[in-house]
Parts: sequence; C-alpha cells; structure tokens
Amino acid sequence: MGSAQGGAHLGGCTCGSCPHGAREGHRQAVAAFVRLREEFAAGQGLPAAVAHSASASRQWVSEELTQSADLVAERGRAEGEAWLAGLWRRAACVVWALVVLLLVVQSLTAIGAGWTAARTAGLLAAVVVAAALTAASWFHRARGGALAPVTGEDNRLSTSRAVAAAWVLFVAYAVLVLVGRLVAASRPGERDALISGLELARGAGVVTVLAVVCGIAVLVRRVVGLRVLGQRLQKVRAHRPRAADLLTDDSGRGSFADIQYVVISAVALAFAVARLARRPDQLPDLPWGLAVVVLVSAATYLAGKYSEGGRPVILSVVRAREVGDLDAPIRTGDDIEIRGAGFVPPGAQGADRLSRMVVRIGAVNAHVPLVPVPGGFSNPTDTVLTVPVPADVEPGRVEVQVVTAAGVETNRYVIDVTE
Repeated sequence: MGSAQGGAHLGGCTCGSCPHGAREGHRQAVAAFVRLREEFAAGQGLPAAVAHSASASRQWVSEELTQSADLVAERGRAEGEAWLAGLWRRAACVVWALVVLLLVVQSLTAIGAGWTAARTAGLLAAVVVAAALTAASWFHRARGGALAPVTGEDNRLSTSRAVAAAWVLFVAYAVLVLVGRLVAASRPGERDALISGLELARGAGVVTVLAVVCGIAVLVRRVVGLRVLGQRLQKVRAHRPRAADLLTDDSGRGSFADIQYVVISAVALAFAVARLARRPDQLPDLPWGLAVVVLVSAATYLAGKYSEGGRPVILSVVRAREVGDLDAPIRTGDDIEIRGAGFVPPGAQGADRLSRMVVRIGAVNAHVPLVPVPGGFSNPTDTVLTVPVPADVEPGRVEVQVVTAAGVETNRYVIDVTE
C-alpha cells in the first residue's frame, strides 16, 4: 500500500494529500472543465430530452458547468493548501541561501582589504534575522510560513504589508549590525561613535520612511475592511497567494499604484543597503530627497486604494428579444436583460464564482445561468446579464436586484410583469 501510494505520488496522483497530488488533481479538473465548456459552446453533448427547448437546454448546460466548476474550485483550494503547507521549507531555504550569498560577497570583498569586525557583525546579524524568519515560518507553516504576515484576508499578497515588512527587516538588520559592532568594540571612543550612529539626526530619513510605510500598511487594511463592510468594495478570496499579487489588482491586471509603490520602495531600499555597506557604523542616512519620493509614492498608493472599487449598479432592465420575436411586455418565463456595471467582481471570472450570482426578482431568487462560448462565457458579464423570470413571480410591479459573487447587493430596479 505504502509503495504503491508512493509510486502514485510520483505519477498521476490526485489524492490532494501531497503537493504533487493536489496540483495534478487541479490540473485534471481544469482540463475536464475546459473540454466540457467547449463541447457545450459548440452545441455538443446535449441530451435529447432537453435539446428541443432553448431554456431547458441552457439550464441543463448551466447546471453541468456549475458542478464541474465546483470540482475545479475544490481541487484549487486543495492545491492552495498543499502549496502553503510546503512553502515554509522553501522560504527557509531561500533565507539561508541569502545568508550564504552574503558570506560569499563579504569573502570576495575582503580580498586585499582584509576581514573586519563590520563584516563579522553583518554576517552574525544576517544569521540572527534568518533564524528568526525560519522560526516564524515554522510556527506559521500551515499558513504559508514567511508569507503569513504579508498575506491579506483575501488570501492574496498585500503590497503595503510586503513593503512595510521589507523596511522593518532592513532596519532590524541595520540595528543588529550596530549591536554586533558595539559588542566587539574595545575602545571607549569607538563605542561612543557607534552609539552616536543611532541618533535620529543621522537616520531621520530611514525612520520617517519606516513610520510611513508601516502606517500605510495599517491604514490600508482599515480602509479596505471598511469599504468591504460598507459594500463599496467587492473582494473575492483567492485560492492561494501569488508573487504577481504585489503588482496587480484582484483581477490580475497590472496596477499602476502598486507597481510604482513597489519599484520606488525597492530602489530606495537598495540605496539604503548600499549606504549601510559603506557606513556600517551608523543607521543609513537616507537623503531627504529620496525619502520624500518614497512618501509621495506611498501617498499615491493610498489614494489608489481609496479610489478603487465601487458598488455594482443596475442602470436598466429590458425584455430580452430574440431575432424575429414581436415586441411585448415582460411576462413570467421571459428572459430579462439587466444592464449596469460591476456585476462581476475582480477575481471572480471563474465559473465557480459566476455561478454564485443571483438575481432577486420580487420574492424569488433566480440563479444566473452560465452561457458558454468558445474561450469563456457570454453570460453573465460585468455589464450585462440575462436571466429568465421564474413562474413563481407574481404579476405586477416587482423589484429586481442583483447579488454578486462577493455578496454585494445592487440598487433595486422596479419592472412591470404582466400576465
């Protein structure tokens, strides 16, 4: 049993209890869903019992796609959990590889100049930081290890937290370097010079940037949380965090606010690292010009967080008319076309999320059918969705309201349903 299971893990295992099995199971589920969607989009695979009715065949296709999409989502979550469970080991390997790289660089630069106490202090500080990160990764191994503190509630990497974490680690490393040098210092004058290196006048730029980026990380979390609770921002949980989350929005498109914040922060951090390497006896004196650039970038990022999103809205509701149909009022059983904006939240383009959309017509909840086309779906979309009026809807003036996959409700739109 054990050997057979081990062999299966190396091949086409889909058990979900190991990273390879979860990944393979998700890949197979996605391939099966895409194949099914393309068959339905081409008009194939319909049973004879529903082929005679357009509405019945559409409903049957939607149910079949929904079941297949649910399987894809389940396998995707299993893959994400398995990936996170094994991430802490990879993170620890990367951290200690950086320590080894630092040792190699210090050894190469020491040729001719000789090994100094500053190099020893830098190497010991790196070991302490790496050990702390490894321990933190182990304690949070079920949630991604080192990625746990920088992962948002939507299971995506948070740009603001990642930037703040990078500055916190750098400042901690710089202080540990000074601590190591202070311990090794033997002359009183040298100790006094090292202590003066911690004065605010020398590290004001770095301290200011650290305070701002940490404040931005806390403020952004608060802003996003309030906007989600106020239904002014739609958030859909991702299967697992990805490195691209730092530079993109929830839908995977590049975000200017995020990109500029990461790039400018990385440039400033690189400058600070170079200054620390040149002057390991004091906090890096980040020039105020560069510090102000980082502050402007942080303000731009925060403004982008305030401006993104918006509540979905219904602009109009009309009777969906087929070619050749006569103009008529809306009756039960007819399809209605709801036009508006924001029906599909960012990151909810998958079929499992689209199938969760509901249109509330009066007191009846109607699920929006999935209509496949080659490469995707023609219904629902972000601006238009089509749904049949259920037979249980009472004639008269009724309210129409859309509930998106993120659970956000649109405004109410009144229509007239006739006998």
